[in-house]
Amino acid sequence: MGGARPPDRHNASVNLDQAREFVRENHRAVLATRRRDGSPQLSPCLVGVDPEGRLEISSNEGRAKVVNLRRDPRASVLVMTDKFFEKRWIQIDGTAEVLALPGARKALIGYRRRMEGDPEDWTAWEEKQRAARAVIILITPERAGPEGGPAPRRPAPGSP
Repeated sequence: MGGARPPDRHNASVNLDQAREFVRENHRAVLATRRRDGSPQLSPCLVGVDPEGRLEISSNEGRAKVVNLRRDPRASVLVMTDKFFEKRWIQIDGTAEVLALPGARKALIGYRRRMEGDPEDWTAWEEKQRAARAVIILITPERAGPEGGPAPRRPAPGSP
């Protein structure tokens, strides 16, 4: 009756380097921040990994996620594959920093290159970023997990 239970992969922590590698290969995500009343605010986004190993998300001044993170820098990101029903995902929790232009210029350029490559016209791209009041959100990962994946196949009742 007793015996050890197998580890629950949905509650296990994950190595941060493994989590970063998953993010480098998968960019679709949902960012969770906290509203003033403490309730969650969720934002779909694209996420990458900068050279320092921080998660990076581009946004704009005035967006709820930016306002929330400036007030409370705790962030959680659920990163998933492009195939939603493939059920491969990972949660990464950390502390966020929001950088605005002009100080965010170098980070925004790096994000653009990693996520989409170089634009045809850098001058036009930079003007668009200034007009949109672009910011970059940098999240230092502190914990990763749980992760999801296809459930192990269980034999049908009565099969060997």
